[in-house]
Amino acid sequence: MDSVPRLTSVLTLLFSGLWHLGLTATNYNCDDPLASLLSPMAFSSSSDLTGTPSPAQLNLRVGTGGWSPADSNAQQWLQMDLGNRVEITAVATQGRYGSSDWVTSYSLMFSDTGRNWKQYKQEDSIWTFAGNTNADSVVHHKLLHSVRARFVRFVPLAWNPSGKIGMRVEVYGCSYKSDVADFDGRSSLLYRFNQKLMSTLKDVISLKFKSMQGDGVLFHGEGQRGDHITLELQKGRLALYLNLDDSKARLGSGPPSATLGSLLDDQHWHSVLMERVGKQVNFTVDKHTQHFRTTGEADALDIDYELSFGGIPVPGKPGTFLKKNFHGCIENLYYNGVNIIDLAKRRKHQIYTVGNVTFSCSEPQIVPITFVNSGGSYLLLPGTPQIDGLSVSFQFRTWNKDGLLLSTELSEGSGTLLLSLEGGILRLVIGKMTERLAEILTGSNLNDGLWHSVSINARRNRITLTLDNDATSPAQDTTWVQIYSGKSYYFGGCPDNLTDSQCLNPIKAFQGCMRLIFIDNQPKDLISVQQGSLGNFSDLHIDLCSIKDRCLPNFCEHGGSCSQSWTAFYCNCSDTSYTGATCHNPIYEQSCEVYRHQGNTAGFFRIDSDGSGPLGPLQVFCNITEDKIWTSVQHNNTELTRVRGANPEKPYAMALDYGGSMEQLEAMIDRSEHCEQEVAYHCRRSRLLNTPDGAPFTWWLGRSRERHPYWGGAPPGVQQCECGLDESCLDVRRFCNCDADKDEWANDTGLLSFKDHLPVTQIVITDTGRSNSEAAWRIGPLRCYGDRHFWNAVSFYTEASYLHFPPFHAEFSADISFFFKTTALSGVFLENLGIKDFIRLEISSPSEITFAMDVGNGPIELVVQSPSPLNDNQWHYVRAERNLKETSLQVDSLPSSTRETSDEGHFRLQLTSQLFVGGTSSRQKGFLGCIRSLHLNGQRLDLEEKAKFTSGVRPGCPGHCSSYGSICHNGGKCVEKPSGYFCDCTNSPYEGPFCKKEVSAVFEAGTSVTYTFQDPYPVTKNISLSSSAIYTDSAPSKENIAFSFVTAQAPSLLFFINSSSQDFLAVLLCKNGSLQVRYQLSKEETHVFTIDVENFANRRMHHVKINREGREFTIQVDRQLRLSYNFSPEVEFRVIRSLTLGKVTESHRLDSEVVKANSLGFVGCMSSVQYNHAAPLKAALRHATAAPVTVQGTLTESSCGSMVDSDVNAVTTVHSSSDPFGKSDEREPLTNAVRSDSAVIGGVIAVVIFIIFCVVGIMTRLLYQHKQSQRANQMKEKEYPENLDSSFRNDIDLQNTVSECKREYFI
Repeated sequence: MDSVPRLTSVLTLLFSGLWHLGLTATNYNCDDPLASLLSPMAFSSSSDLTGTPSPAQLNLRVGTGGWSPADSNAQQWLQMDLGNRVEITAVATQGRYGSSDWVTSYSLMFSDTGRNWKQYKQEDSIWTFAGNTNADSVVHHKLLHSVRARFVRFVPLAWNPSGKIGMRVEVYGCSYKSDVADFDGRSSLLYRFNQKLMSTLKDVISLKFKSMQGDGVLFHGEGQRGDHITLELQKGRLALYLNLDDSKARLGSGPPSATLGSLLDDQHWHSVLMERVGKQVNFTVDKHTQHFRTTGEADALDIDYELSFGGIPVPGKPGTFLKKNFHGCIENLYYNGVNIIDLAKRRKHQIYTVGNVTFSCSEPQIVPITFVNSGGSYLLLPGTPQIDGLSVSFQFRTWNKDGLLLSTELSEGSGTLLLSLEGGILRLVIGKMTERLAEILTGSNLNDGLWHSVSINARRNRITLTLDNDATSPAQDTTWVQIYSGKSYYFGGCPDNLTDSQCLNPIKAFQGCMRLIFIDNQPKDLISVQQGSLGNFSDLHIDLCSIKDRCLPNFCEHGGSCSQSWTAFYCNCSDTSYTGATCHNPIYEQSCEVYRHQGNTAGFFRIDSDGSGPLGPLQVFCNITEDKIWTSVQHNNTELTRVRGANPEKPYAMALDYGGSMEQLEAMIDRSEHCEQEVAYHCRRSRLLNTPDGAPFTWWLGRSRERHPYWGGAPPGVQQCECGLDESCLDVRRFCNCDADKDEWANDTGLLSFKDHLPVTQIVITDTGRSNSEAAWRIGPLRCYGDRHFWNAVSFYTEASYLHFPPFHAEFSADISFFFKTTALSGVFLENLGIKDFIRLEISSPSEITFAMDVGNGPIELVVQSPSPLNDNQWHYVRAERNLKETSLQVDSLPSSTRETSDEGHFRLQLTSQLFVGGTSSRQKGFLGCIRSLHLNGQRLDLEEKAKFTSGVRPGCPGHCSSYGSICHNGGKCVEKPSGYFCDCTNSPYEGPFCKKEVSAVFEAGTSVTYTFQDPYPVTKNISLSSSAIYTDSAPSKENIAFSFVTAQAPSLLFFINSSSQDFLAVLLCKNGSLQVRYQLSKEETHVFTIDVENFANRRMHHVKINREGREFTIQVDRQLRLSYNFSPEVEFRVIRSLTLGKVTESHRLDSEVVKANSLGFVGCMSSVQYNHAAPLKAALRHATAAPVTVQGTLTESSCGSMVDSDVNAVTTVHSSSDPFGKSDEREPLTNAVRSDSAVIGGVIAVVIFIIFCVVGIMTRLLYQHKQSQRANQMKEKEYPENLDSSFRNDIDLQNTVSECKREYFI
């Protein structure tokens, strides 16, 4: 490519940078007084105390000593004409000399023409300046942003209540020079290059523009290969189209690269800056910037021949343009440092002018008005009554869906005409009394903020409503309606004092802007209205349109869509995974730990690791077990994958997709205590890491896309596999099994657990290209456990102690959440101060939490009162939020306290000091107690780490079980951990993370489970013997029996307790299905309690509870008290020796009813069996070798709930001798995942395996029949393959329902 254009682009960019620096730099001498030398005629006002304009320069002492209006009210203003457009940097005010008249607050307005004023804003709000406190002192204000204007208007807002409005003023600044071009909508400027092609790697284009038109092209350039750049006004917004070397993307064929701005057709100056370096682009309109990366393959923008400004002329067709041209003024137009307008003014040959371009800005004298108040704004204009017909037209713009536009009473009794906006649709109604004579509906979505023109014409009984120059069909039912124009036209609303039908308003008043009002084809002078010489009005801003786009910028977070009315914006949070007024609050929790804390069990969940931060939720699987809460994230390739034919010149690479962004995965990993990912490499003549000294043949990429040459089981930086660390590799000279390069299958499998490198994002393999060389790899899901944030806690034990952190930066939205517990009466949780702003959260009394803040508009306080004390040393949750819509405070589940945010004034929260946690900067009102899981805008503060180096504060806070112990159910015990708690289900008949999962089993005919009360024994692993001992040497003072059952058999023996002297307690079903409890307390005394409310052998789940405390005895069935009984004082209870479920096999003296029920024992399903602190059924299923329990017959674990209404007698037994886990040679990949090329050998092996399985099956069946006849032997514990981890065993157990393949227990 030609180097000359490139050199030219670099030079122009250099000049552009110097120009841009000069443009944005502050003129240090721009502070000259501009009003002191003005003549008295330069001053004007809404009214004057003297009746003639009074000069009002600062320090003026002659004449009236300044300006005072005839009446002191909110409609007064003082204006000065500075002669030319100048740059204004500061203002100053005084009161009127020698009087008690001064202004205490005011606002500023600016204009280039003395018409169409613009209010001065800071922080995107109309700014209120503090005025004077006496008549003589000078109050000076430097403008945060300088303003370029010719006219300045001071608008008093408040004044001395003991006097009147009085002002002397000064404006400071300097002269302002610019190059301006005026385009009439049919003209353009063409900047022609010195060569055919202009190729630029960098571009800077800047300009200012003003227009009354919402559409038009500001500049355009294109090249033959598809490159193009276009800046275009579209409905009052600027759209930038930019494409680099992409022939598919043609102008207008797709959406713009970026869209910015709003309401840009307001006839005020707007600045534009486009900066491009390669594909990276910064696009700025006024003070809003959008960064994006453009499409295309190249970095250079190639433009042929010329750039056009103001339109896109068609070559060879003078005066013809491809799109609508720009109509308005452009100022200081620079392209890569070239002043385009200056070249055009000097008629340089590089510029070609199309049409009429002038170099001064023509200003249309159009006066807009603003209807401010939806309850009381109106404009009354007179018309000419009794004209046969009617003609009214005007333009309006609004954000409100509803509002009255026009109401007029027609003459000659012809009715009332109403024109309104209802649901964004224009509705014209002509009616008389209750009769509707005509109705026309037209348009939609007219509350879009754009200017819309409306015209109503009635002539010769024909009514026409024209919207945006598109006439609707005439109403068909107005043929015989004669219309006479009225004398009064009410626009926007009706006065409050009207008592007749002169003005009707069935809906609320209009809020918005109007202009170009014509009545009877005559324009109405709205300045005369302002001066009081025409019509009347209330709550109007005349000569400005104060419409504001509250959706720019979009304060709806996380992709929420913004809509607005005239006074507020609204966020639609649908499909965002967030909620709240600004879509700030996450719907999903931050980790599996939090879901577990809420009582959830295993399943798929979405977690939002950074809460209200920018990252969205990620789908994970939460495996919530008793000891750990595992978070698992699957990727797109978890199967064993075969690789052949890869070599260093042609490597095999596979990228892994986890269904979320890397930032989401990193946030989840960083939040976790431990993460791991299993990697497996199966090889045959395929080397892995090429140890000990060679370059690796296989490597993997982690989160930062860096290459890692270590394998699972080895630490980072060590080029080894797990067998290398254990010195157990196949070749002792190598550090990986696969590096032995054997002809037989081998594998290297291990866990990667260095969090900073996870997850695995890609695997690359390069050594499967040799003869008979192949490999198979598998990378497991990313698995993590622990939550470093949720249990991060500290204890404050002195009032003067605190933790400090950097300032909290949250200008527009802030949320603070944490848990606390305390016994103190009051104390500050956290405080952060600014120059004026602050936030503070505290417990202000034992039952009150207070959230106080100030964003510059004065302090506000939100208080939540609790009906019970909050200083009860229990954990309580607090969440405070502030956004541009509302401020709220939530404590636990109490009703929240909420306050709406003011639409005007300051709204940026600016904090500068350190954030104090647990105290204040004054070291007073410190907090005593614990704070846990402190998050600010979703980001955790590491309290524990900070507390390690701070006196008066300790890391951690014990006592979680005092608050959360109730989450452990069914006798489970809450046990403290350093971070959190867990439920110990040792003494519960249930299991699971909350002791809520039933433990149940199917009993067949003859099945017996006997539990012997003897020496202490451990019932669960990792529990000390003493803590879990269940034994007895004396009669229990109380007995608590609970179990559930499902059966269809009667009679049945469910539960049998044997005492030391042949006494017993038996629970059985009689032949009629009634439930009977038989309590034999001596040879002569037997108590029989029968519950016959229904047939309990009805294939439904029944719950039985039998309690004896002392001599009081109760029976509950299905959670209803069925019997209560008191034993006599003579009754003596014996020592309990054993407990039997199902058939009693030992010789006991049983009465006849028990013998009948015991003939088959119990056939059905039993669950959750408990006797005091013993869980016999759980012990038989989980700890048969450790617990004193004996199982005879067939006991099959199952879920009783799945058996309800099924045939519980039909217990199907399936035997299988095959390995259910599909594992053969431990060094060989899974069968069917990697197949040998020899089909013959595979077939022979399959036949042999089939024969072996058949023989083993026959032998197993014979063994089963033999064992069925030998019921005296003890049932053994379930056996699993040694390589199967405990979590997988539990998963297998859960799947063993009655209707599926059962794992049985044999004698």
